[in-house]
Amino acid sequence: MNNVNDITPYLGQLLKFRHDMHANPELRYEEHRTADKVAAYLQALGLSVHRGLGKTGVVASIYGQGRSKDNPGRSIGIRADMDALPVAESTGAAYASCVPGKMHACGHDGHTTMLLGAATLMAQNPAFDGTVHLIFQPAEEGGAGAKAMMDDGLFKLFPCDAVFALHNWPSMPQGQMAVRVGPIMASTMRFEIRVKGKGGHAAMPHKTLDPIPVACAIVNQLQTLVSRGVDPLDCAVLTIGKIEAGTVENIIPDEAAIYGTVRTLKKSTQEYMTEGLKRISTHVAAAHLCEATYIHKPGYPNTTNTADEARFMGEVMAEMVGKDNAFPDIDPAMTAEDFGFMLQEVPGAYGWIGNGRNGQPGVGLHNPGYDFNDDNIELGSRFWDKLARRWFEQPR
Repeated sequence: MNNVNDITPYLGQLLKFRHDMHANPELRYEEHRTADKVAAYLQALGLSVHRGLGKTGVVASIYGQGRSKDNPGRSIGIRADMDALPVAESTGAAYASCVPGKMHACGHDGHTTMLLGAATLMAQNPAFDGTVHLIFQPAEEGGAGAKAMMDDGLFKLFPCDAVFALHNWPSMPQGQMAVRVGPIMASTMRFEIRVKGKGGHAAMPHKTLDPIPVACAIVNQLQTLVSRGVDPLDCAVLTIGKIEAGTVENIIPDEAAIYGTVRTLKKSTQEYMTEGLKRISTHVAAAHLCEATYIHKPGYPNTTNTADEARFMGEVMAEMVGKDNAFPDIDPAMTAEDFGFMLQEVPGAYGWIGNGRNGQPGVGLHNPGYDFNDDNIELGSRFWDKLARRWFEQPR
C-alpha cells in the first residue's frame, strides 16, 4: 500500500481532471457535467455517492476502519465548490475554456480536484477512526449553493462535528497557507434605491422634480456612513456600482435608480449600514420633495471561523508548509463566501492556500487571465488527507 500521504501516483489523473473541468466550465446550478464527472471519480474509488442536494451537489462519505453508515463515529465535512463564472477567458492555456463567456476564474476547478485527491488518499487507506463527508457544492458564486444544500438536508443526512474549506489566494505565493480565528471573509448584501421625482422638459427644470441630482446627493451622503459612522478599528465597504436614469439628453426622467453593495465583518455593523441606507436615502429625497424607496437584497453572512477548529487548521498548515509559511492570524478579506452559511450551523474553519507563482503573487480572482496553480493539487490533496487523520487523532 502506498504511503497515506503520497499523492504522486495519482497526480497525472488529477491534473487531467482539473484541466478537463477548466475547459468545460458551468455556471451556478448548471454543474451537471461537472457533477457527473465528480460522481464517476468517487464511484471509481468504491464510494457511495449521494446526488441532488442543492440541485447539482454531490456528497460522498469515507468510513474509517470499523466504521459504517450505521456506526460513523465522529465525523467531519470537507467542502469544495464547483461552479464557474460568466467571464471570457484570456489565459491562452491549452486547456482554456471551450465555452464562450464562461471560465473558472476563481479556482473552483482546483478546489474540486484537491478534494478528489484527498478522497483518493483516504479511500486507499482509511486508517482513521471516524467518517469524512466529502461535500462538492454548486453555486458558490452568488447562488448560495451552501444554503441550498443545507435546506435540502445536508447536515441531517451527513452530520458533521466540524466542517472545513480552503480557497486559493492569489496574493499569497504558492506554498503558503493561512487561517484566522473569527471572521475571515465579510458578509455581503446588495441594495437598490429608487428615487421618484417628476419628469419633464430639460429646458423647464422648474416644472419638474429632477431625480438625477437627488440620486447624486444620496450617493455622496451615503459615503459618510463608513467615514463617520463606523469605528476606524472595524471594517465596512460601501460601493455604488451602478446608476440608471433617463432615456435621452433633453428629457428629465421620472425616476433614477442606485445600485450598490455593502461588506462588513460584524453583524451589528451590517445592521447599522442597512438602517443608514434607508434613513439617508429617504430623508435626502424628502429634502428635495422627492421620494426614495430602499430595496434590501440579502447576501452571504460573515465567514466566521470557530476558535478550536481554526487553531487546529493552523496547526495542520504549519505541519504541511512549515511555521514560516503558515499564517494562523491572517488579516480578513472583505470578499464574501457562502461557506459562512455552513459555519452558522456547524463549527469549522475556512482557510487560504497561496496561488501565486515563483514566489510572487498571482493574477487576481475573477480576472480573465486567472488560472489555478497546479502545484496546489499535490499540496491541497495531502493537506486535506492530513487534516482528516489528525482530527480523529485528537481527544474529544
